[in-house]
Amino acid sequence: MSMVVIILFFVFLFMAIPISLVLGMTTILYFLMEGNGTLMQSTPMRLYSGLDNFGLLAIPLFMLAGELMNGGGITTRLVKFAKVLFGHVRGGLAYVTIVSNMFLASILGSANAQAAMMSKIMVPEMEREGYKKEFSSALTLASSIVAPIIPPSMIFIIYGTLSGTSIGGLFMAGIVPGILYGIGFITLISIIGYKYNFHKSERATWKEIFKSTFNVLPALLVPVIIIGGIISGAFTATESAAIASVVAYIVGTFFYRELKWRKIPEILINTVVTSATVTFLIAMANIFGWMIAFEQIPQAIVSGMTSLSDNPFVFLLLVNIFLLLLGAVLDGIAALIILVPVFMPLLTVYEIDPIHFGVIICINLTLGLLTPPVGTGLFIVSSIAQVRFEKLVRSVAPFLIMGVLILFVITYWEAAILFIPNWLGL
Repeated sequence: MSMVVIILFFVFLFMAIPISLVLGMTTILYFLMEGNGTLMQSTPMRLYSGLDNFGLLAIPLFMLAGELMNGGGITTRLVKFAKVLFGHVRGGLAYVTIVSNMFLASILGSANAQAAMMSKIMVPEMEREGYKKEFSSALTLASSIVAPIIPPSMIFIIYGTLSGTSIGGLFMAGIVPGILYGIGFITLISIIGYKYNFHKSERATWKEIFKSTFNVLPALLVPVIIIGGIISGAFTATESAAIASVVAYIVGTFFYRELKWRKIPEILINTVVTSATVTFLIAMANIFGWMIAFEQIPQAIVSGMTSLSDNPFVFLLLVNIFLLLLGAVLDGIAALIILVPVFMPLLTVYEIDPIHFGVIICINLTLGLLTPPVGTGLFIVSSIAQVRFEKLVRSVAPFLIMGVLILFVITYWEAAILFIPNWLGL
């Protein structure tokens, strides 16, 4: 029976059916083939219980904050600020793309949302300055993967909710990896820029730097309040999302005066649609995980992994390889929801910190956005920037290699990842 379900899962997947429906359809078909009426009767309750968690409330609230910042002109000011600081060096606009994504990562928390938005802004801008469209698109996509790493992070919220790990601790643990990815991509750009003699813009005057800095200060209030509030213990990660939304509304309405009432309905609709997509996926993945638990697959995997090696370094290597392969064919959030219950018992066996492991698994699955055949980031950027899919895959390859190298640094440099959470007692 299990083999039939696995075959059906991949058949549905390669039919290009949305992953949320694939998970739900596979589970229901399994229950029907089992002929177990109790499982079918309990399915609606499992769907509900998968979403009945206070921590998940942060997802729509952070999405609302991101939409309010876009509508209020905060996003464009962050990009302009990065351009004033770094636009004058060779390949400056490429560096601006990376730094802008790091700024926005502290606001949006979703790589797909960030890739879509930045593709509209940066790819045409880089093209006007002589960069190839496929390179600009690849850089924009690769830079967007810092969104789920630098706090706040939607994928950290989901992992923390599923595993019972401190979401605030995960947020703080994401700071160092986010900086490492920024440094890694900047290093790669400097090498590529030297080889291809990238364009160099004029240096901004001190007056322009001062003006841009003054304009961007209200925009920086949102990430400062989110991180500062969590660090100080003034509020939880979920509460910080609500406060961030309020601050984004105030800044966009009263400081920049670009957030008009006529934009509010569209902002709310976008927030609801995006949130519904994510929560529907979580609900479907929850019953799929329930089916896996019923088949005792987690126990089989635990037994298999421990029989291979009792060395935590080997275990983490195997986990990374497995997740990199899985991320190429399965949506990151769905994979996370399915795998967390499988891996959590192993963390005790191998004495691995759940916050450190959460960073590893979340970054690993985020890299799946860059890998064919089902890397959603590739499809999003390819569609928006109008770049051929295969050209984008080739152009993003160096960034993917750099991403994997940094992943292994993060995997085996536990002290650097846990330094901030331990220092703050999270």
